[in-house]
Amino acid sequence: MNTPIAMIAHSLVRERQRKGLSQGELARQAGVAKSTLSQLEAGNGNPSIETLWSLCVALDIPFANLMMEPQITTRLVRRGEGLTVAAEQADYQAILLATCPPGARRDIYQVESQPGNGRCSLPHLPGTVEHIIITHGRALVGLSDRPVELNVGDYLCYPADHAHIFRALEADTRAVMIIEHV
Repeated sequence: MNTPIAMIAHSLVRERQRKGLSQGELARQAGVAKSTLSQLEAGNGNPSIETLWSLCVALDIPFANLMMEPQITTRLVRRGEGLTVAAEQADYQAILLATCPPGARRDIYQVESQPGNGRCSLPHLPGTVEHIIITHGRALVGLSDRPVELNVGDYLCYPADHAHIFRALEADTRAVMIIEHV
């Protein structure tokens, strides 16, 4: 994806799908022809700034989002690490693991798993992020092509719109899983 039109095409598809819009609906909201949008998403054409700006307004994204790839990041916080805030009058501390981006929704699950075949997940919807905190046992977790071994108290965040895995390495492995949808 080296050319500007290829980046724009990929970004338009990603952002349209993230918003849950059809090509026809996005074209209508942006005031552009559906055929124009279809050509742009296919990586064809030479769009004007006005056309791209109209699409950005309809998608409610900054213009620069069409010209850049989203950051695919994995964040690991080992037990005892992270930004810590302590209470003054109690033996209590809070460790910040992640913040929720504006407009996102989070679902929280408790995972229980046994060693053997791991849970291999296909990519979720664009923009989905998973957060895992191991509460008992050990597990191999994260992107399928580069999972991380986690121990009790470890935290991992990864883009779940890529193939990913959770495989218990000890009996009765448990974790808290938070799925963030934008």
